[in-house]
Amino acid sequence: MPFSRSVSILALTLVLGAAPALIRPALAQEPAASAAPVFSDQQRQAIESIVKEYLIKNPDVLQEAIAEGERRQMETQRLAQSAALKESKDALLNGPHDVVAGNPSGDVTVVEFFDYNCGYCRKALGDIQTLIKTDPKLRVVIKDFPVLGPESLEASQIALAVKQQVKGDKLFEFHQKLLESKGRVNGARALQVAKEMGLDVARIQKDAAGPEVKAALAENRGLGDKLGLSGTPAFIIGEEIIPGAVGVDPIRKTIADVRQCGHASC
Repeated sequence: MPFSRSVSILALTLVLGAAPALIRPALAQEPAASAAPVFSDQQRQAIESIVKEYLIKNPDVLQEAIAEGERRQMETQRLAQSAALKESKDALLNGPHDVVAGNPSGDVTVVEFFDYNCGYCRKALGDIQTLIKTDPKLRVVIKDFPVLGPESLEASQIALAVKQQVKGDKLFEFHQKLLESKGRVNGARALQVAKEMGLDVARIQKDAAGPEVKAALAENRGLGDKLGLSGTPAFIIGEEIIPGAVGVDPIRKTIADVRQCGHASC
């Protein structure tokens, strides 16, 4: 018998054995069709006192219950995320508003949700650059996910407007320059980077307020909510969600697992 189950049975036995006069009469009075016994206030207080005393003497039981609750919650979240990943696969991999870097025809795609004012995203940029340089078959999709305030939203609006003017390597260059900026990044800083790259700033300002940019932000926000993303960066590789700037090696291993067997849990 599993340890957690034996402990639970032991606890129940102790309660029933220590207070038969309190519990059993109440159970006998309960209609057969009802699952929940009815206790008087005095009986309830006595039962609570016994259970409390037992838990104080055996705190490992409470710790076990908490751990089991957390495990079930994580499993529920994992199953929900897995279903969401399958439903959103095309939007994740082939969104019309995303920056695509690396090999456009790569055999594995790394999707990153990021915020221009996220310090960990700036750190993770170096990891993405390394992966692209060392893995010629890797495709990277970068999704604006401005969760750190109005300045981040402004920066993403400009960046998405830039996408309507430039493509490919030059678009990724803009993304890198903006993410590598010192201090807070806002709309003005994003426009300055665009100007330095010789882009049409007036057109960018107009496009930033247009329907395509609004649609892109709404789509990314919806995907993030559906996947249960709580911060940035967040990486999606196959059916795996990797939160945080975890470094090159864990991402590289997940890529290798996906290549080998189609998912990250080989």
